[in-house]
Amino acid sequence: MADKLNEQQLDDVTACFELFDNEGDGKIDNSQVGDVLRALTLNPTEEEVHKVNGGIKVEGQQRMTMEEFLPIFGQMVAHPPEAGTFDDFMEGFKVFDKEGNGTLHAAELRQVLGTLGEKLNDEEVDSVMKGHETSSGTVKYEDFIHYVMEGMQGK
Repeated sequence: MADKLNEQQLDDVTACFELFDNEGDGKIDNSQVGDVLRALTLNPTEEEVHKVNGGIKVEGQQRMTMEEFLPIFGQMVAHPPEAGTFDDFMEGFKVFDKEGNGTLHAAELRQVLGTLGEKLNDEEVDSVMKGHETSSGTVKYEDFIHYVMEGMQGK
């Protein structure tokens, strides 16, 4: 797999891998795979990480060498997950727009963000919603979608 990466990618992966090798044995904990991928500017979901690391979630269960990690990284680079489009998100939010006015109840959006898909904790929900809730307790979802999508492109 290393032969398919360019020199810069291999240097980046090596440096990042070494940062996460907290025991100095040339291995990372399998529970850190997602963190390492994210540190390398990839954005896998928890489900994708779970698939590629053998389902290991608990620290200390298993460790992985750089040689074992490289195919995972290469697969993620070669086949990144498809992100939804602006129109996809608009259609999804319209389901919750009971009044058809381009807004959602903030409480309902908080519930969705915390329970569906890649579930966010309360702190993450607060962070992503900061500045989007109106005094009437609603969120203009078109603005919210733009905000979230612009943040994703910056990663």
